[in-house]
Amino acid sequence: MSATLRLMRLGKKGHPIYRVVVVDKRKKRNTRYIENIGSYEPMKDSGGLKIDKKKYSYWLSQGALISEGLTRLLKHKKKVTFED
Repeated sequence: MSATLRLMRLGKKGHPIYRVVVVDKRKKRNTRYIENIGSYEPMKDSGGLKIDKKKYSYWLSQGALISEGLTRLLKHKKKVTFED
């Protein structure tokens, strides 16, 4: 199994909320995920990317890949918050 860190869209029309999840690479966007490691709320003023640091580093050490969309968000260091 090849795991990928990617965004899963939730919320309602015009107000998206995303979960940062670990998913099998072959699965579709909103399918069952292995683990939820964070969230992203772009519509909030404080809206940033919140990621659990321990889970994030664990999955990277296991060889998980990062999706293109999540990679773009991680490049904006101001919006990223790593939680313990």
